[in-house]
Amino acid sequence: MKKIALVTDSTADLTPELKVKLNVHVIPLKVRFSQDEFRDGELTPAEFYHRLANSEKLPQSSQPSPSEFEELYRKLLTDHDAIISIHLSSGLSGTLNAANLAKAELSKEIHVLDSKNISLGIGLLVREAARLIAEEHPLPQIIAELKAIREKIVTLFTLDTLEYLHKGGRIGKVPNLLGSFLKVKPIVRVNKEGIYVLQGVARSQDRAIKSIVHAFQELAGSRKPTAFFIAHGAAEAAGERLKSALEETFQMQAAAFTQVGPVIGVHTGPGTLGAAMLFA
Repeated sequence: MKKIALVTDSTADLTPELKVKLNVHVIPLKVRFSQDEFRDGELTPAEFYHRLANSEKLPQSSQPSPSEFEELYRKLLTDHDAIISIHLSSGLSGTLNAANLAKAELSKEIHVLDSKNISLGIGLLVREAARLIAEEHPLPQIIAELKAIREKIVTLFTLDTLEYLHKGGRIGKVPNLLGSFLKVKPIVRVNKEGIYVLQGVARSQDRAIKSIVHAFQELAGSRKPTAFFIAHGAAEAAGERLKSALEETFQMQAAAFTQVGPVIGVHTGPGTLGAAMLFA
């Protein structure tokens, strides 16, 4: 049986406890405030959102370099036979391409997988990868199952303001979010291609929470959820309301409750609420 290492990037927004539990190696993206650059995780979410609120210029995020991936892969391959590396959607970042460039430099068995998702959606896929590895399934079966599972994960989030998507040039990823829509709370879904699409709009945060719950119900169809994660960006109380609403509606406990990290937070800003759900 092959010994398999599991890798993801910091945009999966995994809690410290989950990183340990899943035995996953996390490569950090970076965020830069003027001349100060931080690896994802060097700033706590509280420190990051405080800096964000007081920064005159929007910070920039950047992906790991191929050499950083190669260094991690080489280290892991000293005591593993293979690597499964799951990353932020290629439709939103060049992180996956950097991983593939590193893979090309090595002759070992490295499987780089596009999550076609962000944040919690990546986290759910990593959780399933850890489970399949722990159950000692053959590597080809694990890869095939992860590709199937990827299609069963739905990620929805709402933003308190479109200011950060607009400033960061990401508003074009969500069509029709201009003009009068600048004053509403958009509900955004990550589609099967791993890009943002508009799911709906709401006039307040509480209505956005209700809309997210309703959207999950509609998108579920005849399927039943098997797990879901919740995250917020400097909005813990609202995150708890979303958590309670989803737990009551689907009669199951959230598998994780966390904060949106700095790299995703650069583009979404404070007040972001989101959930990712895996369906059977």
